Amino acid sequence: QVQLVESGGGSVQPGGSLRLSCVASGSIISPNVLGWYRQAPGKERELVAVISRGGLTNYADSVKGRFTISRDNAKNTVYLQMNSLKPEDTAVYYCNAGLSRFAAGDAWGQGTQVTVSS
Repeated sequence: QVQLVESGGGSVQPGGSLRLSCVASGSIISPNVLGWYRQAPGKERELVAVISRGGLTNYADSVKGRFTISRDNAKNTVYLQMNSLKPEDTAVYYCNAGLSRFAAGDAWGQGTQVTVSS
């Protein structure tokens, strides 16, 4: 079973940047798809970005052009570079591992808080 551990959350002013990292362990090979989802208070969890082992990506429309997902298969690590952050990006960000870019997998990290506020 894959275990996921996120890091890199925090508080930042609007327009600022943060980089999230997630390390996957417990799997012999790097998971097929790694990604980031987020959940804001009172809202459902939503896709932010996912990336396949081969580098194919999906992004939510709300983050296109501002966020970049990448991964290092040798390190079983996925990153989310978040630029031009907005208050509406405030949420708990969860790392996810699965088989498809079009549906969340069963493995989730514990979540890391991102707060964008002046």
